[in-house]
Amino acid sequence: MPKKIPLRQCVGCREMKEKNQLIRAVRSPEGEVTLDFRGKKPGRGAYLCKNMECLKRARKSRALERAFSQPLPPGVYEQLEAEMEKGEEDG
Repeated sequence: MPKKIPLRQCVGCREMKEKNQLIRAVRSPEGEVTLDFRGKKPGRGAYLCKNMECLKRARKSRALERAFSQPLPPGVYEQLEAEMEKGEEDG
C-alpha cells in the first residue's frame, strides 16, 4: 500500500500542495513568528509556497494574521522575506 502524502494549503495562493513542497510559518507559544524549513518547531503553523510571490500575497491579504488569530508585530514580514531568501540560498 503506498504511503499517504499529507496535503496542506498555501495561505498565499490558496492551492493544495504536498507538505514537503511548502514552508511552514510558525507562531511559537511565546508569540514569535518564524519560518520552519523542517516542519518540526512547536507552535501554530501556516504554510507558504517556497516563492516570494506567495509571501507577498499573504502579506497583502493579511493571511498570516488570520491563520494565527492575532495581529503580527511590525517587521515580521521583512524578517520572513529575509529568512526565505536565506533559505533559498542554502538550498
